[in-house]
Amino acid sequence: MNENSNKEEKVSLKEAISIGIGGMVGGGIFAVLGLATDLAKGGTPISFLIAGAIALITAYSYAKLSVSFPDKGGTVKFINKGFGITVFSGGINNLLWISYIIMLSLYASAFGSYAPNLFAITNSQTLDAHIYGSVIIIIATLINYYSIAVVGKIESIAVIIKLVILLAFVAIGIYGLSSSTHLEQLSISNWESPLNLVVAGMMIFVAYEGFELIANAAPDIENPKKNIPKAYYGSVIFVIFLYIIISIITVGSLDFDEIATAKDYVLAEAAKPMLGTIGFTIITVAALISTFSAINASLYGGSRVSFELSQDDELPHQLTYQLWNQPIGLLITMVATLVLVNTLQLESISTAGSVGFLLIFACVNYVGFKLHKEIKSNKYITLIGCLSCSIALLTLIIKQFTTNRTNVLIAVGIVLFCFLIEFIYKRNEKNKAAN
Repeated sequence: MNENSNKEEKVSLKEAISIGIGGMVGGGIFAVLGLATDLAKGGTPISFLIAGAIALITAYSYAKLSVSFPDKGGTVKFINKGFGITVFSGGINNLLWISYIIMLSLYASAFGSYAPNLFAITNSQTLDAHIYGSVIIIIATLINYYSIAVVGKIESIAVIIKLVILLAFVAIGIYGLSSSTHLEQLSISNWESPLNLVVAGMMIFVAYEGFELIANAAPDIENPKKNIPKAYYGSVIFVIFLYIIISIITVGSLDFDEIATAKDYVLAEAAKPMLGTIGFTIITVAALISTFSAINASLYGGSRVSFELSQDDELPHQLTYQLWNQPIGLLITMVATLVLVNTLQLESISTAGSVGFLLIFACVNYVGFKLHKEIKSNKYITLIGCLSCSIALLTLIIKQFTTNRTNVLIAVGIVLFCFLIEFIYKRNEKNKAAN
């Protein structure tokens, strides 16, 4: 009986791939597609390819580390394994928690942008996008407090629904491109400069970050040596192709001016030329389901990160306390998300999220390089991953600093805040020990 029970608890390869795909195809593509197109124009598919290539190289480091150090702490454990329990590792891990909060803000902003369209279709009175975003955060938090099992069920159903709708969109969109009058927008003459293509890719890098959730499931994946790498590579490669095709359909179906006007809900707008109001409605519903499920899962993930950090003595032990049978970090995550979603613009949120994850992934790749003998990895691939993330991060910061300094200051300020909090905490703990 025990053996059967253990087998049932194991995560299959199919389920592990679903975790990766579900983590990436959450609210990201709905939130940042318009932003990417605004920056890269006809070269938007190339920007998604650039971002995807960096995600795939980083997935190599994650795969090797997950096989060697399977732990529900995932990224937190990898950083601590490579750097020890230090102010630096604590700062990076704090940044992971904050990055979850930033992603929640991104998803809530996307929900808030799509929701008014649904009510407009039904001729109902619409509210401010911030209200929709705030309400959905509160509802998802209540669901997390009510039952984690319900969160899991919502995620399982949502992954199927959003993939079916997006794949249908792709199939119909490819057919519709044959009669589109906007295909010339994809020509090289309509691409932005190579630098802008890279910057656009880094701005929307947050749409790929979800593959790291596979690391948290690593201890439960069956036949881990074979299935963990397959889960990472399979999910990332699938999503790269999905994003590229979606961006081709979008740029090939709508005029650039139409894309700019509907930037916050451009995927729904792209369905109009093919299916009219019905297509617009279906994609809007898919966006609402996707962003809601992503918020649900990210709230749980964020609260778990804060719990892990507290257990590892990188944040106060009070964060291990329970409030209504859930870590206190869940409530803190909700409040912080409400603050960000009501104070920052979508572009600022996306920039901060990309800066955070590029820095985190650069560090994970470095850990893969540093421990290459122990984890049996190719040190050159992990080094390339570290350098790619670092160069992409610097490119994004420098370019954004010349065009939108506020976004960079917010992103850098968040990073510094994470390290400052860790420094103050470690110093206080040291002073307590000395006394």
